[in-house]
Amino acid sequence: ALGAAVALALVVIAGALLGPAAQATDFAAKNLAPSWAHPFGTDWMGRDMFLRTLAGLSTSILVGLGAAVASSLIALALASAAALGPRWADGAVSWLTDLMMGIPHIVLLILISYGLDKGFWGVTIGVALTHWPSLARVLRAEILQCRASGFVAVAARLGAGPVSIALRHMAPYVLPQFAVGLVLLFPHAILHEAAITFLGFGLPPEMPAIGIILSEAMGYLSAGMWWLAVFPGAALVACVLLFDSVGAGLRRLVDPASAQE
Repeated sequence: ALGAAVALALVVIAGALLGPAAQATDFAAKNLAPSWAHPFGTDWMGRDMFLRTLAGLSTSILVGLGAAVASSLIALALASAAALGPRWADGAVSWLTDLMMGIPHIVLLILISYGLDKGFWGVTIGVALTHWPSLARVLRAEILQCRASGFVAVAARLGAGPVSIALRHMAPYVLPQFAVGLVLLFPHAILHEAAITFLGFGLPPEMPAIGIILSEAMGYLSAGMWWLAVFPGAALVACVLLFDSVGAGLRRLVDPASAQE
């Protein structure tokens, strides 16, 4: 898990540093197949696809990071309101959760992103507003279980106030599930960002992103330029698998049954 996290960090840093080089054009080297000089080949403008893929992954990871953090905070706030608030708050949150889970992610994402004029913030807000329901349900169940536990009852009898109980007992109890849920939101956020960008409802064409790269490559696959889609697509899948590896490692770390492995 640590190696996967380091690899993802290196991708983000390299993509940010190589951004200008990824946009550099060289029409004398256009449409080149993969080689030692250009491992992922070049596109119709002579841009190095390896550099473009790194820059695109960096952009997608940053979008996924912002969206996952915002979405997990929304889930925590709503779960806390449902578990600790009055009964009507629990009913309202449950109804909203069921409503959100009943609407296909991609449709809601497109509507929100389009309504916010697309772009970086439109995509990030769209992903954040559509990926919290599953985590909210998990956190609500954890908070309810913590509230019904014996140590919380003992703390209340000893005179601890609601704020003290929440900070000293409930927060440490819920934090592991929150951290794991946050990490596992990353791959979903990245895939959905790439999907709506591919469909033309996400990031603008001038920004390097995997969805844009794949969308542009579709017009050249019939000409035999398979490397324009294969390598960026494989890099996106590898990035998602790395996030899954980080999430699985974090889950093993916080699980009492496997923490000593």
